[in-house]
Amino acid sequence: MSELSNLSPALVWQIFDEITRVPRPSKHEEKITAYLVEFATRHSLDYKVDEAGNVVIRKPATEGYEDAETVVLQAHTDMVCEKNSDVEHDFMTDPIEAYIDGGWVKAKGTTLGADCGIGMAAALAVLVDESLAHPAIEALFTVDEETGLTGAFNLAPDMLTGKYLLNLDSEDEGEIFIGCAGGVDTIATFTYIPEPAPEGYRWMRIEVGGLKGGHSGDNINDGLGNSNKILARLLAEATDRWDLRLADFNGGNLRNAIPREAVAVVGVPEENLHPFAERYVAFADEVAAELQYSDEGFWIHADECEQAPQMVIDHTTQRGLLLSLVGVANGVLAMSHAMPGLVETSTNLASVKFQPEGKIAVVSSQRSSVESAKWDAAHTVEAIYRLAGAEVWHGDGYPGWAPNPNSELLEVCVDTYVELFDKEPVVRAIHAGLECGLFLEKYPHLEMVSFGPTLRGVHSPDERLEIATVDKFWRHLTAVLARLK
Repeated sequence: MSELSNLSPALVWQIFDEITRVPRPSKHEEKITAYLVEFATRHSLDYKVDEAGNVVIRKPATEGYEDAETVVLQAHTDMVCEKNSDVEHDFMTDPIEAYIDGGWVKAKGTTLGADCGIGMAAALAVLVDESLAHPAIEALFTVDEETGLTGAFNLAPDMLTGKYLLNLDSEDEGEIFIGCAGGVDTIATFTYIPEPAPEGYRWMRIEVGGLKGGHSGDNINDGLGNSNKILARLLAEATDRWDLRLADFNGGNLRNAIPREAVAVVGVPEENLHPFAERYVAFADEVAAELQYSDEGFWIHADECEQAPQMVIDHTTQRGLLLSLVGVANGVLAMSHAMPGLVETSTNLASVKFQPEGKIAVVSSQRSSVESAKWDAAHTVEAIYRLAGAEVWHGDGYPGWAPNPNSELLEVCVDTYVELFDKEPVVRAIHAGLECGLFLEKYPHLEMVSFGPTLRGVHSPDERLEIATVDKFWRHLTAVLARLK
């Protein structure tokens, strides 16, 4: 056990400490599934695993709650696996190195996995805490939420019987969420012709880093820098002005993370090196000034390559790729008129990856609480890439969750919060995607809310969990369960 186990509420933190030691990348949840099965077996709890890998663990109602409606506690098992470029960490095998820093729990150079590990820990704590009063509990743990909502899409129809569902995957204590955005991914594939690297060029490796990154739903309106957009700006300008040639471009990783780092291998003719270097210095200062309030850690480095690349991409594809990266929309597209302050529609230029056999994959992710606007954003992104000569494919997408402000469950959650903390919680929708919309498709009778402790910097190595809010989250959760009689 680590120092986390000394925090309060002890049971929740002890279980979360255990979870941080179990590798659980998206699409590789075998070890955390085994942990959940062992947990259920150890505590003599009934459980079921469906074909998708989702796990439900059941606990009977306590005395006096036998006739109450069953409550579903839901969290996802996978975590976003992001690390700083200078950190050695294998997410498939290595435990997360969590530590306490003041009032926060953080991880050493990687994502913490509190999204949604702390929700899992709370649900498991309910299952084994014999001091609690509650209706029958179905603790549902879904797989692959972060990279495709695979578990929610493929949830077996006989997994749940509950009427109420408490989603434990929110990141702002004191806020209760009753709706979320839907989303869809767009993948553009450029096909290039490899050409021998031209003679008489000076070759360099240009890297952008130091950006905060973050969740492409929760943080999209924070004005954060996008490493892919920044690097493409410089390279597109240099292509036209100084005949820059591109050998490699690698930026970002996950569709739902604002990219923090990007690197390219490029060359310019010897006679153009000096003007390009001057522009590079000025560009670095310009971007630093732009991001001084949002990404004060921004940096850009250029190092001369020890060895020239053998091949570059053909000029036509290079120009189409870079100009489309500059021109494609990124960030907030529209704010909601229905719920003031809520982002309605957005898009995130998530990753650019050179692949084998002359392919370059560019991934964008669109979100909206309005279904037609979601697809309009996706088609807008598609149009830019198609004009640039790419083939474009959209994922199936996932639905949003329409708010129900008249829910009985919401009333209980609000009243309980007021009784506990003597203040009204904020009730709102979230621009991030939650699995709730998919649950409603399979179980249309469900009443749902989402709440949790305070997390910041999710989907980035800056992810951190505010310690004091975990206790408030736990007290609220257990009080709601006691009220659902």
